[in-house]
Order: sequence, then structure tokens, then C-alpha cells
Amino acid sequence: MAEQQHTEHDLDHSQKRDARRREAPSAAVVYEAIRREAEAELTRPLMGLGFSALAAGLSMGFSFIAQALLYSYTPESAWRPIIASFGYSMGFLFVILGRQQLFTENTLTPVLEMLRVRSMGVFTRTINLWIVVLIGNMIGTAIFGATMAYFDLLDPKVNDALASIAAREYEAPFGTMLVRAIFAGWLVALMLWLMPFAETARVGVIILVTYLIGLAHFPHIIAGSVAALYGVFTGMYSVGEFFTDFFTPTLIGNMIGGVLLVAVVNYAQVAYSDSDRDDSEVDYE
Repeated sequence: MAEQQHTEHDLDHSQKRDARRREAPSAAVVYEAIRREAEAELTRPLMGLGFSALAAGLSMGFSFIAQALLYSYTPESAWRPIIASFGYSMGFLFVILGRQQLFTENTLTPVLEMLRVRSMGVFTRTINLWIVVLIGNMIGTAIFGATMAYFDLLDPKVNDALASIAAREYEAPFGTMLVRAIFAGWLVALMLWLMPFAETARVGVIILVTYLIGLAHFPHIIAGSVAALYGVFTGMYSVGEFFTDFFTPTLIGNMIGGVLLVAVVNYAQVAYSDSDRDDSEVDYE
């Protein structure tokens, strides 16, 4: 113990400052970084959010293409999904690194601010944000899915892979889809919780987390909608099946996973640790 104290006293000011920089940030610091981002999103014009959400829906379509290409060009074997699932990460990379609005991201960031402020103004802003972003995302996925269905963009031999991926979005019963979707929403929100201080590891974090989602077939409301709507546009499934078998259980599950298991739980661990946070109020009215 005496030797440890002696070593600490031997450090100069710059060395102590460097040691502090290398410490892992506290939960309160991570919370504050995400909360400040929520402030910016909640005060952003809805038109801007809508166009950003549309771009995200379109970008997410590349997960569908990448998966299909990897699936198609990989020999048929038991390990084929291990390779093809890497394609699932492609759209998430474009969306997150491009700062586009994804609905499942917004089950975390605004909720943290809503739990802190607890006012009707921020609640209304959050609901408006969710509606605009979800609609924008879905329009983007519908455009991408229709384009893939009605135009020969890829080699015809890839069509079987596209159909196979689309079929997976409908294969589980309602209850199973709901529970799987909870895990998908949980993982996406956890990924966003890690992002503020991932720094150079941001790409790796995105790939690893979304790869797990794709490999486990945990349904994601935006990424999965591209494939599910492709199935509708090609006549494999009806619009009714899309809403009852995929959209409804996936949306509910993703929101439960993002809001309850991450936003609320992670908020709870910092709710009484205010020393690292700036409590200045933002006018949401």
C-alpha cells in the first residue's frame, strides 16, 4: 500500500491528467452525452427529421442487398448464414455513421430526456418525432422494396436469395416474433449506449451488434421491412400478412426492448447521480 501511494505521489500533473483520460467514462457521463443528443433531436424541425428518416429507410435497403449477395455467392452449407449475416450490418453502418434518423434509435435517446424532464412538452415532441421518423423510414423501405421487386437490379440468380430472406420475416408466430423483436430493440439501443465513447471502435461495435441481430434472426422493424415488403411486392405475401405477421409484433417488441430494457434501466442507474450532469432546461413548447 505504501509503495502504491508513493507511486501516485511521484506522478506529475500531466501524467495524472492522462490517467484520468484513460479511465472508462461513468454511466452518468454516457447518459449525459446521449441526453444532449436527445435535446438536439427533439428541437429539430419535423421536416428535417422526415427527410433524414426517409434517407435512413432507403439506406437500410442495402442490408437486404448485401445479405442476398453473400447468401447467393456462398456455397450451400450449414455455415452459409454465418457469412451472409455480415451483410445485415451494411445498412446500419450507412445510417448510423451518416447520422440518419432510424426509428429504433429514437426509442432510446428521447426517452432518456423524457424521463428527466417529465413534461407534456417533451412528451408531445417525442411522440411527434416517433411518428415522423417511423413514417419516413417506412416510406424509404417501401420504395427500396418495390424497386427491388419491379426492376432487375441484380443477377437473376440472386432472386432466390432475396425471396428466402423475405420469407424469414414471416416464418415465426406472433408471440415468437414479439419476443425476438424485444431482443433486437434491446441490442440496437445498447449499441447506441456504447457509441458516444466507442471512438475508433464505432464501426466494429456497429458490425458486431447488428451481425448478432442478423444471425439470430431477431426482427428489426426497419431493416426487416425492406425484405418483408419485397415479399409483398412480389406477391409472396399480402399486405394484411405484412401488418399482422411482421409489422405489429416487430414494432411492439422493438419499442419494448429499446424503451424499457435500456432507456429506463440505464436511466435508473444514473437517476440519483447528478454530479456529472448539467440540469439546464430546454424549452420544448
